[in-house]
Amino acid sequence: MVPILFHPAYEASLPDGHRFPMRKFGRLAEILTERGLAPNGFTRPEPAGADLLSLAHDQAYVDAVLATAVPPEVERIIGFHVDAGVAARSCASSGGTLAAARLALKHGLAGNAAGGSHHARRDGGRGFCIFNDVAIAALALKRDGSVRRALIVDCDVHQGDGTADCLSSEPDLFTLSIHAEHNYPNPKVPGDLDIGLPDDLDDAGYLAVLEAQLPPLIEAFSPDLVFYNAGVDPHRDDRLGRLSLSDEGLLARDLYVIRQARARGIPLVTVIGGGYDTDVDALAARHALVFEAMAALA
Repeated sequence: MVPILFHPAYEASLPDGHRFPMRKFGRLAEILTERGLAPNGFTRPEPAGADLLSLAHDQAYVDAVLATAVPPEVERIIGFHVDAGVAARSCASSGGTLAAARLALKHGLAGNAAGGSHHARRDGGRGFCIFNDVAIAALALKRDGSVRRALIVDCDVHQGDGTADCLSSEPDLFTLSIHAEHNYPNPKVPGDLDIGLPDDLDDAGYLAVLEAQLPPLIEAFSPDLVFYNAGVDPHRDDRLGRLSLSDEGLLARDLYVIRQARARGIPLVTVIGGGYDTDVDALAARHALVFEAMAALA
């Protein structure tokens, strides 16, 4: 089975009524267990420490998060009060993405049942994102020689501004963002390849974009590893999305991206990215789709 990383710290406590659906992380783990996608349980990652986090972020910001001393004006941009639980969650998620990437290099596929915090920039967090786990993992793997080139395929509905910022000086760590053009963030941080989609694009239109863009990019760039941000906020029922994908469209998207890597023998690691719905069961079930896709193609 495909290794899946999960840590109990992934689900931190937030004030009642907070619009970030924190409960989805624990519920996703329950659904993955119920569906037999983690028959031997989950692999628990080692939370990332300051040295690892500072690969992608300014040391002063890392120190502030770890000391739970983030200034209120920065917390407002993030959307969270960064208490001990939120800080621990962010460290665990970052460690989980790196551990999943190492397992993908070994086994071909692996997934983190969190991650995809792609709005966190070098100078600080934004948009519910504290640390940029994918940028951290990519930089760590490049530093230790595990990979020479990595491709980030970001299919969250929001542009991956933070990943573009953190990796702006790394031409061997390529960022592809496929997102709703008229959605957050504004302004965007240009990445290596940004594809802005029109509002209300449906399953067929989305898949047509993937089919046109992804295969030639993989062929030209020839990465040693693909990071796949499988955000489910392109779903038509998502509160913060502007696209119109169905559950079936999300699954078709996931299968397509994973197949492109598998067909070329390129390891792929998934992170779950964004998804916003008051129905946490439905939301967690959408996040489970990418793990079903990996299991089907393992």
